[in-house]
Amino acid sequence: MLSEQMQQVLAAYNDGLALYKKREFKMAAEMFKKALAIKKDDGPSQVYLERCEHFIEEPPPADWDGVYVMKTK
Repeated sequence: MLSEQMQQVLAAYNDGLALYKKREFKMAAEMFKKALAIKKDDGPSQVYLERCEHFIEEPPPADWDGVYVMKTK
């Protein structure tokens, strides 16, 4: 069973992921920030927050299928 803290992190992450998939990058970023406020080292939230910040600056093409293509290692 997940702790109360992890349940809150998971809820914020899931909300963020749903918004990310809808291309609502600013709102998704806020959800990932919320998850990170609860658990600073939540890796998945950190990754998606970075992706949201990238897509806020450089939106993906209209036919974007949700796949993130890394440009560097």
